Amino acid sequence: MLKEIRFQNWKSFKQATLYIDQLTVLIGTNASGKSNAVEALAFLRRVASGKNIQTALVGDSSLPALRGGLEWTARKPENQFTLAVLVEGLQKNSDYLYSLTIRTHHVAKIEAESLTCIQYDELEPEHHILFKTHPQSRDEDSSDLTYLFKVIYGMASEREQLENISTVSNVKAMMDGAKAVILSLENILILEPIPDKMRTYTPLSTQLNHDAQNLAGVLAALPNPQKREIEKILSTYAKQLPERELRRVWAETVGRLNSDAMLYCEEEWVEGEITLIDARTMSEGTLRFLAIVTALLTRPEGSQLVIEEVDTGLHPSRIGLLLEILKKQGEQRKIDILITTHNPALLDNLGPEMVPYVEVAHRDSETGASQLTLLEDISHLPKLLASGTLGKITMQGKLEKSLKTVL
Repeated sequence: MLKEIRFQNWKSFKQATLYIDQLTVLIGTNASGKSNAVEALAFLRRVASGKNIQTALVGDSSLPALRGGLEWTARKPENQFTLAVLVEGLQKNSDYLYSLTIRTHHVAKIEAESLTCIQYDELEPEHHILFKTHPQSRDEDSSDLTYLFKVIYGMASEREQLENISTVSNVKAMMDGAKAVILSLENILILEPIPDKMRTYTPLSTQLNHDAQNLAGVLAALPNPQKREIEKILSTYAKQLPERELRRVWAETVGRLNSDAMLYCEEEWVEGEITLIDARTMSEGTLRFLAIVTALLTRPEGSQLVIEEVDTGLHPSRIGLLLEILKKQGEQRKIDILITTHNPALLDNLGPEMVPYVEVAHRDSETGASQLTLLEDISHLPKLLASGTLGKITMQGKLEKSLKTVL
């Protein structure tokens, strides 16, 4: 599982680290760097899934470009950036550090790539380089796939392997580390539910799309025991929403071939009078809520779920319910969750136990670069909170103003 992502000259970041916990809350004003941090995860997932570097940045006919395309991936005036991830190791007291440097002048090219095993003991960490590449070690006909991806899928040439793996004895350790990193990056889901796309009939599916368009297809395709369990949980949570009196939520196949599905629910406006509706008339808030909970309930163990502006469309009185679900289901299913928000209602629902897991994105007052600061590292935080709740001081701009002073 991911433990950290490090940014160097990535978009608005000069040098920063985002720490990933079971539930991480990233807050900050507009243009503070929250979305840039999320896009780094999107980029790494793309390259781990086999996209070449250029396509991962600028997109193609089936993949949208990252915001700003190639021109704005490296922080001006630089023409290269580095992203690194720290991934939980296979052995106790060990981690893997994967680093990728991309040159962005005219065409995106891999400048350097490395994988290191870090072993922790009582004295100091020991770093063992499993592979390290440089431009000269890459084949001329290279498609600019990462070496990490090529070595896992048997695509690395003999020359690349000889030059990049330090010793023969490192091959197994390198393969173990590469698999751990690839799995962690491939299992990232950046969820951006679009209710209008969720209202139609969708084909049966095994994995939820990033826009949750195939929500009904995922639920309907589940094996019956799992389907009943998940729909029961969805219905239980949906009953607590304020939009409508929802009593039951489920999906079922439609058509002669039973290859498509629709999402349904039962409403009870008047006691004893049940009305059946489908996704076409459900509220946007309800559909977003159902997509988030379904993602939590259907993602594989060890996944990373990322949700930007998680509270969009949700009634403020039910923000606490959403946080409770994220904590409970994330812990039970061993899924790490990263959410972004600047909603005062959500911030006010964060208990004191969540303070260590809140990170603030903000701009350096001198350089303009985005920075990430742990909320608990703000030395005068108790004084700030004495003047109001976290939501209140954020809404009033006091938190961002305090970060312009020395922490």
